[in-house]
Amino acid sequence: MTASANSVVVGVRSRVAKAAAFVAMWATVLLSADALAASKLVALRFARLIDGTGKVISSPLVVVEQDRIKAVGGPTMPVPDGAVFIDLSRYTALPGLIDVHTHMTYLLDPDSAMKPVEQFIKRLPPVTVFLAQQNAKRTLEAGVTTVRDLGSFEQMDLAMRDLIRRGAMVGPRMFVSGVPIFATDEFVKPGHPVAPGTADGPADVMRVARLQLAAGADQIKVVASTGGYDDVTGNQTLSYEEIKAAVEVAHRAGKRCAVHSYGPSGARDAVKAGADSIEHAIDIDDATLAEMARRRIFYVPTIDHNRYYADNPKVYGFSSDAVNNLRAFVPKNLETARRAFRMGVPLAMGSDAVFSMFGENTQELGWFVKLGMTPLQALETATTNAALLLGQEKALGKVAPGFFADLIAVEGDPVSDITAVTQRVRWVMAAGTVVVDRTTGHK
Repeated sequence: MTASANSVVVGVRSRVAKAAAFVAMWATVLLSADALAASKLVALRFARLIDGTGKVISSPLVVVEQDRIKAVGGPTMPVPDGAVFIDLSRYTALPGLIDVHTHMTYLLDPDSAMKPVEQFIKRLPPVTVFLAQQNAKRTLEAGVTTVRDLGSFEQMDLAMRDLIRRGAMVGPRMFVSGVPIFATDEFVKPGHPVAPGTADGPADVMRVARLQLAAGADQIKVVASTGGYDDVTGNQTLSYEEIKAAVEVAHRAGKRCAVHSYGPSGARDAVKAGADSIEHAIDIDDATLAEMARRRIFYVPTIDHNRYYADNPKVYGFSSDAVNNLRAFVPKNLETARRAFRMGVPLAMGSDAVFSMFGENTQELGWFVKLGMTPLQALETATTNAALLLGQEKALGKVAPGFFADLIAVEGDPVSDITAVTQRVRWVMAAGTVVVDRTTGHK
């Protein structure tokens, strides 16, 4: 065998070993989950519960029936007859967290010599969907049990969502957008197809938005400005009329519309158009923030993702100038979020996680505390606020009877220290199934 052939075999064996370890790990988790599923009731005792309604309950008992919360009580509430009892009395419980800005199918293969975006473009979509389980795993380990996924291609996000719903893939509950709507931004040679999602003019935007809904998207994503990865410019690319066309299509179908804008003008037109959330924007003027507060339009600042890019330039091949621009954007993002919070704009936690950022989804909460929120207010952005943005306020974001049994257990007290959530998630239940258990060895 030649040296090159031998290296190929070694590489294949390495990947097979990694895949086998991944499958074995999840098999162990799911075996314990199957044991719980065999019981009609599961009773969980915690040190305290932050229930998502503003209450903190000491020594609570949470009773789960199948995929829903059946009852929540205090220290004197007895364990129901026939229930499986799980003692998590060393930990604080919270609702499963919601990340309202992810890209779950943006997968990084660390063994590839290609840059992340090249991998995404060149890899076969079915391979990406299968391997994206590692993004799903890391997201769950961060305590995130639901995501709003704001953009993919080739219907990969729809496929991943449906596989998770069927129980064929372990991952967070997904609400997906399909292909984002873009203005034309590159030359297209005659006879070549236009990039998916490209739309120019209100009528074309409406057509592309309807295509996404017809494909099964849960919401519409509009890209109204430049900006992303190493680009922090915010030049508006879609007009008010074009943004409004997308919003109208979404709302007529009973769906939500998220608008990407790094700059203030795109955000201003998106608010005027009645969008449901503004993603990323800096330097939003006070009049626009006041209108967002009045109309309850959410701001999803995604502060931490530019910090992440600046800290990992080698992964992406970013230049030193790009890193400097990314670092300069972060304080502007933070200050805009601070002003929005003070003016009563609802905020929701969005990580903009891509490639290797999964697992760091909740670092945004630390920035929210830094801008002036209490830890409890920061947690609301990832629970009740996020559920409201999704239109799921009667099913997600709280630990209450009738809600999905999405629960996480953290080491420490998040009321006084947000790092209990951002760094010390030990146990996760999603829809009544235990999907993460790191309680052994932690005291």
